[in-house]
Amino acid sequence: MEKGNEEHIIEAIGRSRIVIRNGKVVEVGEAQIADCPLAKRFAIPVPEITKDAIKANIEHRIKAFGMCTPDREVLDTREFVGFGASELLSFGLSAGLIDAAVLACDGAGTVIVTKPEMAQGIGGRMSGLVKTSPYPSVMDRIEQGGGLVLDRDHARIDQLAGVALALSEGYRNIAVTVAKPETAEIIHRIHPDTLIFAVHVTGLSHHEAELLVSSSDLVTSCASKTIREIAGAKALLQAGISVPVFAMTQKGKLLILEKIRRSDDPVLVKPTRLPALGDVQPSPLL
Repeated sequence: MEKGNEEHIIEAIGRSRIVIRNGKVVEVGEAQIADCPLAKRFAIPVPEITKDAIKANIEHRIKAFGMCTPDREVLDTREFVGFGASELLSFGLSAGLIDAAVLACDGAGTVIVTKPEMAQGIGGRMSGLVKTSPYPSVMDRIEQGGGLVLDRDHARIDQLAGVALALSEGYRNIAVTVAKPETAEIIHRIHPDTLIFAVHVTGLSHHEAELLVSSSDLVTSCASKTIREIAGAKALLQAGISVPVFAMTQKGKLLILEKIRRSDDPVLVKPTRLPALGDVQPSPLL
C-alpha cells in the first residue's frame, strides 16, 4: 500500500475511536467509559481516561511493538490478562484443545494462527480492530510463522470467511473471535463445531446481547451492562469479577478449567449464583 493511503481504526480504552495513519495517531474520539480497571494495569497505565492519556497509550503500543505499522511484531509469550481472549486461545493451542484460531490483526485483517505465541502476539495487545490496511511485511511474518492470511490485497476483516478458510485447510478444532452478534449467529449455525469467543461487546442492545450469548461459547464482558445481565444469568462458569469472562457452553467451560488445572496460580472455586461481580467495575456500564 502506498504511504499516505493507509488507515487503521480501532476502538479501545473506554471505547474511544482511534485513527492511526502512517504510524501516527491522528484522531482520538471521546471515550464512552470514564473508568476501567484493566486500563489501570496497562504497560502505560491509563488511571484517568482522557484523550491525552489514550493517545499516549496508543503511541506507546506503536513504539513498543509496531502496532498499525509495517514493523508490527506478531509473536509474544507474556500474559496480560489471566483469562483474556488471546490468553485462553493461546493456551488452547498449546494444550491441543484447538488446532487453529481465527483472529483479526492490524496490517493483515482476518488471519488463521496455529502457534500459541502468535495468538498471544497478535491478540494480547490489540482490541477492537474496526478497519486496517494491508502490510506485506506483517502478512509475511504471519505466514512464515505458520499462519494464513485471508486477504493479502485488502486486509479484509471477515471472521466467517476465516473459519471457512480454516476448514478448507483441514483444521477441525477451530476457535474464532467475533465482535458482531449477527456474525456469531451465522458461524454458529453454519459451523456449529467452531468455538466462538465473543469480544468487544460494550454498548450492545438487549437483543444484540441475547443473540451473541446464544451463539457463543465464551463471552468477555468488557464494560457491557447487557452482557453481565444476560450472559451472567446463563453462564456455566465465570472467570474474574471486575471484567469477567463467561463460559456459556461445556466446551468454553472446559477451556477455562483446563487452563486453571495446568496453572500453578492459586484460585478460588466456589459454587454460586452468577454473575458474581466485585465492587470495582468499568464505569459506566453500557
